[in-house]
Amino acid sequence: MAYDEYIADRIRQTLKEKKTLFAEKKMFGGIAFMVDDKMLCGILMDKKSGDNLLMVRIGEEAYTREKDKAAVLPMDYTGRPMKGFAFIAPDGFDRDEDLGRWLQLCLDFNPFARASKKRKKKN
Repeated sequence: MAYDEYIADRIRQTLKEKKTLFAEKKMFGGIAFMVDDKMLCGILMDKKSGDNLLMVRIGEEAYTREKDKAAVLPMDYTGRPMKGFAFIAPDGFDRDEDLGRWLQLCLDFNPFARASKKRKKKN
């Protein structure tokens, strides 16, 4: 398992408290939480530091407001950061209030996010 199950449980609990229907999907070597068939957030382990990072989809406007905070890192897999996404270092979501705030930013953006195109299965 390439993510911390305790953090995943905290996300599950917070989403349930917010009365949010969600699904889980293994992705990026970690786990993603989906709302309305769109990625909301996820957890994965940073191979360099060994830290579990919270991946958030908050949109470009919120990212611009939040990017200068110490715990916020650009979501960069290929040398080009993904717009509207960020990684949050553990000290940025250790407290339940902080995790709830990040998840609320994700939920606020979710209605405006585009769903990924479904891939056709090969026969």
